[in-house]
Amino acid sequence: MRLISGRFLRHAVAVFLCAAVVPAGAAAHERSLLVFAAASLKNAMDEVVAAYEADHDVDIDVSYAGSSTLARQIERGAPADVFVSANRDWMDRLQADGRLKNASRVDVLANALVLVAPRDSDIDLRVAPDFPIAERLADDYLAMAHTEAVPAGIYGRQALQSLGVWSALAGRIAQTDDVRGALALVARGEAPLGVVYASDAVAEDDVRVVDVFPDDSHDSIVYPAAVVAASAAESAPAFVEFLNGETAGRVFRDWGFKRPGGGG
Repeated sequence: MRLISGRFLRHAVAVFLCAAVVPAGAAAHERSLLVFAAASLKNAMDEVVAAYEADHDVDIDVSYAGSSTLARQIERGAPADVFVSANRDWMDRLQADGRLKNASRVDVLANALVLVAPRDSDIDLRVAPDFPIAERLADDYLAMAHTEAVPAGIYGRQALQSLGVWSALAGRIAQTDDVRGALALVARGEAPLGVVYASDAVAEDDVRVVDVFPDDSHDSIVYPAAVVAASAAESAPAFVEFLNGETAGRVFRDWGFKRPGGGG
């Protein structure tokens, strides 16, 4: 019988351990997914992720922020696997730069724009051309997401311009990094009015909807999702497909979202 030297045995064990560790590490990576999602999606997306994880061997982490912030992070190399934006422009920008996987992009959600007030407020306004929003604010401020960068703020600016009241609000807008920041200002009573998404109003018990902005006063509010080009996660396309499916659709509807094109 040939004896195996201790040196050879130690070498064999080391080789075996290396072979075992590498696939395990790769498998662990494959079971994780990092999703960058617009802040307005938080409540609904948390439920959708839980539903997906319940039926799939994958751990999903979601980073929520304004779409502009997330897109810029992806441009700087942030390791996102999936991006869900609150408007098409930021997704267009990433796609033009080759930062999305080919044919992975799909429009998954739509939303509406609303004027909100604190729950106990007695403010009554009808959103219409030249409506007296500046007069109703008096010395206070209108809460909005950043009107030059964040989708909710951009849509809000478009609507207020279309209705002829934007110029009257010069210097009267409290801008926040994302739409949930604007919602929080109204919920805490720090702003008497705010412009947010309909889904945000559903998510916050301390605000009420004063009125809805006409759809034709701003660009269509559409949420595209796509797989980031640098992602190595094989589960990323399946998750994007899940977002567009019926299970996720029921959750999104419960939180005030719609499907693009007016679908429920």
